Amino acid sequence: MKIKIPVTTAIRFLNDNKVFFEPYEYDYQEKGGTSQTASVLNIDEYSVIKTLIFQADKEIICVLMHGNYEVSTKELSRNLNVKFIEQVDEKTAFNATGYKFGGTSPFGTRKALKIYVEESILNLDKIYINGGKQGFIIAISPESLGLLNYKTVNVAIKK
Repeated sequence: MKIKIPVTTAIRFLNDNKVFFEPYEYDYQEKGGTSQTASVLNIDEYSVIKTLIFQADKEIICVLMHGNYEVSTKELSRNLNVKFIEQVDEKTAFNATGYKFGGTSPFGTRKALKIYVEESILNLDKIYINGGKQGFIIAISPESLGLLNYKTVNVAIKK
């Protein structure tokens, strides 16, 4: 039996690029975050990857980070050689990505964003990342992130 999965911009992007993924849907909880995802899927929160949208000086960027870690904005600004960096509000993020908070995927964003990946993510066998809709996660190999033309960073701090 074939599971009906949401056809989001992210899923179209992955299908167009022939990327294998495993879809998972669950009841989304506002503010549930990566801990809810990890709990529902019975996986380590470290392998649940959050897609965070920041403003670095005047540019909107995307950072992929382990679910149970935060981004050190101080380290990130040093890495990117920018003076100002902060997470953007929901409206700004939606305008840049086309996705709602809790449903942001790095794949198929509305605008082409520079993407930064926490380097240790690439050491995982499998990552769980948003599929472009609240309550919809996909499991993919970290190698699939290569489609994003990312740069690696080391900016993780334990929550």
